[in-house]
Amino acid sequence: MSLRTAAQVREELKSKGVSITQWAIANKFSPNLVFEVLGGRKKCIRGQAHDIAVKLGLKQGEVCSNPATALQQAA
Repeated sequence: MSLRTAAQVREELKSKGVSITQWAIANKFSPNLVFEVLGGRKKCIRGQAHDIAVKLGLKQGEVCSNPATALQQAA
C-alpha cells in the first residue's frame, strides 16, 4: 500500500464529492480530530489519531479494535 499525503487525501475526497466531516462521521470519528490529523497538529502515535491516519492512508499500521489483545499472536 502506498501512503498518501494530507493533500492527496483531501483531493481524493473532493473528487468523490465527500467532505472530510462526512468521512469522519461515517467512520465514527470526531470531525475536529480528523481535521487536526490532516493539518499535522496530531502526532498520530496512538488512539483515535493513529486509527484515523491509518484509515486515511497517511501512515502504515493496524487499527486495533481491542487494546487488550494488541500483543496476542494470531493462531
